Amino acid sequence: DPGAAAAIRADLAEALGGDLRTLRPGSPEAAEVKRRLVARGEWSQYLEVGIGPDAEIFTKALPLSAVGHGSRAGVLRESEWNNPEPEVGLVVSSRGDIVGATLADDINLRDYEGRSALLLPKAKDNNASCVLGPFVRLFDRTFGLDDIRSTTVRLEVVGADGFTMSGASPHGQISRDPADLVSQLMGDHHQYPDGAVLLLGTMFAPVNDRGRPGWGFTHHQGDVVRISTPELGTLTHEVQHTQDCAPWDFGIRALMTNLARRGLLR
Repeated sequence: DPGAAAAIRADLAEALGGDLRTLRPGSPEAAEVKRRLVARGEWSQYLEVGIGPDAEIFTKALPLSAVGHGSRAGVLRESEWNNPEPEVGLVVSSRGDIVGATLADDINLRDYEGRSALLLPKAKDNNASCVLGPFVRLFDRTFGLDDIRSTTVRLEVVGADGFTMSGASPHGQISRDPADLVSQLMGDHHQYPDGAVLLLGTMFAPVNDRGRPGWGFTHHQGDVVRISTPELGTLTHEVQHTQDCAPWDFGIRALMTNLARRGLLR
């Protein structure tokens, strides 16, 4: 219920006793916060992955399905409450080494996910719903993981209706370290033989009302989204209905066929 969001935030802030930024996930202090919230009947699966020992890591955008800078990115036509999620994506090798970074929009359908966490694939992984770019910057002596830990991801949305929204996600305030998230993604328990891009999450909360008071933000068709950091440039895309974006029809089989026809396979 979007209309209940403000009251829920205020109630949780009181229950948590202040600022969550100093709370380390999985720590004894976090376990005590969980105990108090359970006693109040206010525990949730979102707080579990927020302050519990295990991060929420799920698969979004199978190989070759992400779209890039300047693309039309999609939200389901049926969705009435959705938002951008400006994030940094770590480029991780098949050995689990973090070799570079890029920017990402992890577009989310809040109404579907809010209805049931079991609808996460429907909320997250639709056609043209993962945007990466504008480039991959490889780690070297001048740029590395500490730069990612300290950067701030900025967001700007400009609507065809004249609506504007801006915000920021300071990585220094995200509770889980990027290296810890990579270790939970990949290791003895799970492999990615071709590597992966891991989106690190966002601190940005789209609470600006666009329409009904208290309902917060949702995308309109034609929105232009800009996500930027000084280190990784600016990723720009337009928002349209998923059903109207270019279909994902170039997969691994098409790639191998294309390479074979060009004589590039040995």
